[in-house]
Amino acid sequence: MRCGAHLLVMSLTLGASTGFASPADAQQRSSAPARSDGSTANDHVRRARRARDAGKWTEARDAYKAALEALEQSPSAQLDTAEIAGELGVCELALYDYRDAAEHLTRSLERRELLPLEVQRRFKVAQLKAAFYVVTLLLSVDPPDAEVFIDDQRMGRIVGTYKVFLEPGRHAVRARAPGRAEAIHVFNGERGAKQEISMQLPHAAASSAREAPTATPKPVSASPAARAQAPGPSASWPGTLRIGGIALTTATAATGAVLLLRAHVIHTNLREGAVVRRQQGWTSHTCREASAPAACTDIHRQVDQRNLLATLGKVSLATSAVFGVATAASFLTEVAFFGAAPKAAGVRIAPVITSEQAGVLLEGAW
Repeated sequence: MRCGAHLLVMSLTLGASTGFASPADAQQRSSAPARSDGSTANDHVRRARRARDAGKWTEARDAYKAALEALEQSPSAQLDTAEIAGELGVCELALYDYRDAAEHLTRSLERRELLPLEVQRRFKVAQLKAAFYVVTLLLSVDPPDAEVFIDDQRMGRIVGTYKVFLEPGRHAVRARAPGRAEAIHVFNGERGAKQEISMQLPHAAASSAREAPTATPKPVSASPAARAQAPGPSASWPGTLRIGGIALTTATAATGAVLLLRAHVIHTNLREGAVVRRQQGWTSHTCREASAPAACTDIHRQVDQRNLLATLGKVSLATSAVFGVATAASFLTEVAFFGAAPKAAGVRIAPVITSEQAGVLLEGAW
C-alpha cells in the first residue's frame, strides 16, 4: 500500500508539471514565428547593405525585395518598410529597371516623414530620374469601386484614383462595374510624360440609348451660283502659304520649348545628384580615374543627352524665328507692292508706325 501511494503521488506531480508547462511551451512556439520573421528581415537587410556597398546591385535588389516581402507577411516586425522600399528602388534604378524603381521610390516617399532628411533627398533625386524614363499615369475612375485593368492586367487595389508607372508605348485602360457600361481608353505614352485620364462609367441604359442608330444626313450640293462664286486655287494659295508659315512657326517654337524644358530637367537632376555624390565623398576627378564607379557611365550619358536636347531646342527656336519673319514679310510685301490688303476673306491688315517701332496689325481669320 505504501509503495502504491508513492507511485500515485509521483504520477499526480508529473501530470501537474506537464499541464503547467504545456501552455508556456505553446506560447513560446506561437511567438517564435514573429521573432523569426523579424530576424529574417534583418538578415536580408544586412545582406543587402553589404551587397550594395560592394556594388553588387542584383544581389542587393534581391535581398531588399526579400526583406520587404518578409515584413509584409509579418506586420509586427520592428522594421520600417519606407526605407527598405526606397533602397530597393535605388538598386532597381542602378539596374535600369526604371518602372519598378519609380514605383518603389514613390511608395517610400509617401511616408517621407519616417525618413531622415538626407535619405529623403537621395530618394527624391532617384525618383525624378526614374520617372524621366517611364510614363506616369494619373487615373481617376467613377464609380470608385470599379474594376480597372491596364493592358489586361487587373489592378491589385480598388481606389478612386490611381498613380501608375508604365513603360513608354501604347497602353489600354479598361474599367467595368456592375450596372455600368464598360469604358475603354487607349493612349500612347512617351518617356517622361505624365498622362492624366478621367473615366466615368455611364449607366447601362444610358449607354444603350446612345448606341441607337441615328439617321445619316444627306449631303447638300452647292447651288450653281455658289459654285460660280467659289474662288479658284490660284486665288487661295497666298493664304494657304501663310497658314502653313504660322503653323510651322508655332510647331517649331513649341518643339524648341519642350526640348529646352527637358534639358533643364536633366540639368536639375544632374545638379542634385552631384550634391548627393559630394556628400558621399565624390570629387570632380572621381569619374576621370581609371577605376571610376559604374555610375559615371550613366552620368556621362545624361550630360550628352542634356547638351543634345539644349542644342536641338535652340535650333528649333531659331527656325521658328525664321518662319515667323518670312510669314510676316509676306504680308508686308503684298501691302508694299499692291497697296492693298490681301484678298483673303475676313482679313484686314493695317500698317502701324510710331516714333519707336513699325509693324502690321492683323485682324480676322485666314
